[in-house]
Amino acid sequence: MQTVSFASNCISTRKSIRRRRRLIKLSANLVLFQSPGDYHLTIDAGTRLGRYEIRSKIGAGGMGDVYLARDRSINRDVALKVLPVSFAADRERLQRFRQEAQAAASLNHPHIAHIYEVGESEGTNFIAMEFVDGLSLRDWVHSDEADLPRLLRYLQQVAEGLAKAHGAGIVHRDLKPENIMISRDGYVKILDFGLAKLIEPQKTWSSSDSEVATVLEHLSRSGVILGTVGYMSPEQARGRTTKIDQRSDIFSFGCILFEAVTGRKAFPGEDAIDSLNKIIREPAPSIATIRPELPVELQKIVRRCLEKDPDERYQSIKDVANDLKELRRELATSAIHSSASGSPVSIGVAYSGPLVGAPPTARSTDVPLSPVSTREASVEYVASEIKQLKTATRLIAVLSLIAIVVGAIVLRSYLHKSESEAAIDSIAVLPFVNQNNDPETEYRSDGLTESIINSLAQLPNLRVIARSSVFRYKGKETDPFAAGRELGVRAVLTGRIMQHGDSLTISTELIDVRENKQLWGEQYTENVSDLLSMQRVIASQISTNLRLKLSAPDEGRLAKHYTDNSEAYQAYLKGRYHWNKRTAESLEKSVEFLNQAIEKDPSYALAYAGLADTWFSRGWYKYVVPKEAYENAKAAATRALEIDDRLAEGHAILAAIKTTHEWDWAGAEHEFKLAIELNPNYATAHQRYSLFLPITGRFDEAIAEARKARELDPLSLPINENVGDILYLARRYPEAIEQLRKTIDLDPDYGVARSTLAKVYEAQGLYAEALEERLHGASAETVAQTKNLFASSGIRGVWQYRLDGLLARSKTEYVSPADIALFYARLNQKDQAFAWLAKAMEDRSILFNYLIADARFDNLRPDPRFAELVKRVGLKPLS
Repeated sequence: MQTVSFASNCISTRKSIRRRRRLIKLSANLVLFQSPGDYHLTIDAGTRLGRYEIRSKIGAGGMGDVYLARDRSINRDVALKVLPVSFAADRERLQRFRQEAQAAASLNHPHIAHIYEVGESEGTNFIAMEFVDGLSLRDWVHSDEADLPRLLRYLQQVAEGLAKAHGAGIVHRDLKPENIMISRDGYVKILDFGLAKLIEPQKTWSSSDSEVATVLEHLSRSGVILGTVGYMSPEQARGRTTKIDQRSDIFSFGCILFEAVTGRKAFPGEDAIDSLNKIIREPAPSIATIRPELPVELQKIVRRCLEKDPDERYQSIKDVANDLKELRRELATSAIHSSASGSPVSIGVAYSGPLVGAPPTARSTDVPLSPVSTREASVEYVASEIKQLKTATRLIAVLSLIAIVVGAIVLRSYLHKSESEAAIDSIAVLPFVNQNNDPETEYRSDGLTESIINSLAQLPNLRVIARSSVFRYKGKETDPFAAGRELGVRAVLTGRIMQHGDSLTISTELIDVRENKQLWGEQYTENVSDLLSMQRVIASQISTNLRLKLSAPDEGRLAKHYTDNSEAYQAYLKGRYHWNKRTAESLEKSVEFLNQAIEKDPSYALAYAGLADTWFSRGWYKYVVPKEAYENAKAAATRALEIDDRLAEGHAILAAIKTTHEWDWAGAEHEFKLAIELNPNYATAHQRYSLFLPITGRFDEAIAEARKARELDPLSLPINENVGDILYLARRYPEAIEQLRKTIDLDPDYGVARSTLAKVYEAQGLYAEALEERLHGASAETVAQTKNLFASSGIRGVWQYRLDGLLARSKTEYVSPADIALFYARLNQKDQAFAWLAKAMEDRSILFNYLIADARFDNLRPDPRFAELVKRVGLKPLS
C-alpha cells in the first residue's frame, strides 16, 4: 500500500490540504514497504482522543495516519499521529512507534518539530506533535521566493537540526523533501523521526553481489527495508539496519541536495528495485553535467555526501553545515564583487524550484556573468571578459578586478576572524518590554525574561546576570550599551512583547557591548499558548550567536524544559512574579498561583521548587510562624527533587531548610555544594551558602560566596546588603560600612541595608550614627520622640522602648522570640534572653549564624547556658 509522508500535516488551510493531496496522487515516491495486513482506520471529525478533538485527516504515513486536531485544554492546533490498529497488535511495530516518540521527544532544537505528548486513549496510541504552518521543501522550491542562497540557508538549518539529533545518538532514517518543512516565517523544521533508531556500535562490513540479490529478494516481502526509495543510503538499501549510523542521514541529505539543485533524482529508476540497485551499485551523476553554472564547491559537497562507502562520506553532518555556510559566504562575496564592479548582475540564476522538472536557465543580463563558487573562479571569468574589452576600458577593468580581489581577501579575512573569535562569556537579559502596557499581563513579559535567564544560567562557561539585577532597569528608558557596561557583561539581550488577541509578537535583539554592534535579532509571532516553547527557541539561538561551544550535556541543560502544559507555565510565571515582591500579600498570592501550576501539571518540578521558595520566604520574613512555613517548604522541596534530582533550585532551598529548620549542618552543606555544582550561575545558592558558613566560623569562605553572588547579581539590593552583613559577622567593620554605603547608594530607601549599617555602627559604639540610619524614612514625630529618648536615657533607653513595643505586639500577633531575646541580651538581662532563645528554638525562628557570630550576643557567650544551647544542635561556640 502506498502512503504519504507525515509532512502533509503541516498544510494549514483546506485549500492547501487539497493541493497537497493532488500532489500526493501524482507522486511516484514509495515511502514505506508495508505488509498487506496493515490498514489505516479513519477517525471522524469531532472524535475525542484524550484532550484532543479531531478536526480533519491531513495525511498518512507508514507509521500512522495524521490528523489536524485541537488541544482543547490550551486551545492549540496540533498534528496528531495515530497508530493503525494492526500496528498496535504487533509488538515490534508498537515498540518502534513508542521509540519514535521517545527519540523525537528527547530532541529540543529550533529546527526539529517538537513532540508535545505521547498518549493512549481507549486503546488508540498517538503522538501529539507541533503543527507547522508552511510548505514542504518540495513545495517551497516551486514558489516565487525560491533562490539558491536561500535554499542553501534552509539546507544548512536542516543540517544543524540533524547535528542535534546525531549528537543525541538518534538517526532519522527517512529524510526526504516532504519531511522538511519551511514555516511562514522562513524557519526550517525537520519532521517525522518515525524511523529514528539509536546508533549502535559500528562494525566493519562489506557488500557482495549475493548480498544485493538477497536484499532485492527481500523487497518482494514487505516490512524489511525502512526508508523512502530514492533517498535511502546504500546500507539501508541492503537491509543492513544494524549497520546504519548518522552517515546514512548524510547520504539522504545528499540525495535531497542533488535533487533540489538539478531537478532530477540522484538515483532514478524504472521502479523501486531499479532505484535501489542504482543506489547500491552506480555513482550519482555529476551535477555539473546537468547544471554546469552551479558553484564548483556545491558539486564537491554533493559528491562527498553521496559516497557509497560510509567511511568516504562526511563523517559529521555538522561538517556539511559548515561547508554550506562557507559556500553561502562565497556567494555573498560574489555578490559584493558584482556590486563593486557596477554590473547589475545577480549572484545566481533565478532559482525556480527544480525538485521536479527541467533545470532553470540563467537570466539574461548586460554582462552574462554566471554564478561561481570561489573567488578564483570569479577572477578567471572576469579576466576572460577583460580580454574582449576595448583597450580604452581595459585598464579600468583591470583596476576593478584588483579591487574585487583585494576586497574579497579583506572580507574573507574578516569573516575568518569573526568565526575564530572567542566565545562571549557574559550576558545580561534586560526585562522584556510589555508594549501593551497592561498590568494584568506584566507577569508574561517578566516571566519570559526570567525563563530565558534561567535557561542560559544552566551553561557553566557563561556568566549570566541574575534577575534581581537586570530588573532594576524595568520600566526605564535604558541604553543597552550603558547597561551592559554597568553590569560588566560582554553581551546584552533586549526584547519587546506585544499581544493581539491570542497572538504574541516577540522581538529580540542581541548586542555586543564591547564591539558596539548587533549580533543577532529576530521577530516571532506565535500563539499565547506557545510562549513556553518560544523561550527555549530564543535561549538556543542566543547560545549559538554567542559562539558558545556546547558539550552534549550543556545542550541538554539549555534545552531542558519542566512542563509542556501552557496553563501550568502561565500560573508558574504569575507565582514567581508575586514571589519576587516579597510582601506578605504577594507571597500569599504566590502560594495560590504555584499551587495552580502544580494542579495543572503534578510533575512540574520547578513549580514545587518555587512553592518551597515562597513558603521559606514567608517564614524567613516572619509573616507566619516560621516552623509551619519551613515544614511546608520542606514538603514542596522534597517533592521537587523526587521529580528532578538535578534541579539546582530544589537543592538550594532544601539546603536553606536544613539550616534554619532541621539544623542538619552536614546535610545543608552537601545540598548547597550540589546546587552550586548543578548551576554555578545561581546567585541565590551562593548567597544562602554565605549565610550558612558563619555558623561554623568559616568567614573567609562566607565572604567569597557572598561576593560571588554579587558578581552574578551586581545590582541586587539583598545580595549587596548580604555582602555587608557577612563582613559585619566577620567583624570587618570598615569594609562592611563601605559595602553598605554602596548598597544604600543603589537605593537610599532600602531599609534593610540601613538596619545592617546601624548594627555595624552600634558594634563600634557609634550610637548616634546608628540611630540616624534606623530613623531614616520615619515620621517627624517618631524621629523627634526617639531622639529625645536617646538624649535623656541613652541607647539603652531606646532599646528598652523597642523591646516594650515588641512585647505588646506579641500579645496580638506573631513576633519572633529571637527578636525579643536579642533586646534582652543587649540590655544584659540574661535570664529573659535565654528564656526567649528557648522559645525561638522551639518555633525555629532562631538564626544560628547570628547567634554564633553576631556581636549583639557577645555578653551571653561567657555564660555556660550559651555553650549548652549551641551544643544541643551539634555546634560549638566560636573561640
